[in-house]
Amino acid sequence: MGQKVNPQSLRLKINEIWRSSWFSGRYYSRDLISDLQIRRFLAGRLKSAAVAKININRDTNKVVVDIFSGRPGLIIGRKGTGTEELRRLLAKFADSKVQINIIEIKSPDTNSAIIAQNVAHQIERRIPYKRAIKQAIERAKEGGVQGIKIQVAGRLNGAEIARREKAVYGTIPLSTFKSSIDYSYVTALTTYGIIGVKVWVYRGEKGMEEALAEKK
Repeated sequence: MGQKVNPQSLRLKINEIWRSSWFSGRYYSRDLISDLQIRRFLAGRLKSAAVAKININRDTNKVVVDIFSGRPGLIIGRKGTGTEELRRLLAKFADSKVQINIIEIKSPDTNSAIIAQNVAHQIERRIPYKRAIKQAIERAKEGGVQGIKIQVAGRLNGAEIARREKAVYGTIPLSTFKSSIDYSYVTALTTYGIIGVKVWVYRGEKGMEEALAEKK
């Protein structure tokens, strides 16, 4: 039996960085719970904004939240009112000042989180999963990815027995540590139950210097 490991956590300090960057001694548990509350709140509130990832950095008197989105305009709002409201709401989960940075994803069709969200949303709208997967792979190919794999599991199309289906384009070298693997898992809530959507995207090899440059 194969041992399944998250491709991103496996590559930490090789070509991936932590999504939360801070150090805390006696207040570690408090800050960890605060991070989880911030992520859970943003995931629910910004469900339609195509949020790819959320990075949280802390210092002595400020919490910096970086939101990477494919639709930044929906978050910012008219004249920045959306950002101001988010800052006010996030202050409930942090004991210090909150700064929000909205960062646009240049190619959302090649981001695993956005791809998984789109496929899950189409499945919830009862669009055939094969059509949703095929369209997502075609858009990713046009975006220039070297490989992509999409896997769905559950009672597909309302079948009596749950099963797993997948579609692959190109190569996904999960055993090569230098390979840049973008991975995401999203669930779709249907009338027949939960359907899991997993997406792997391979963009070539990448070193730690490139990962740090992308963060900046």
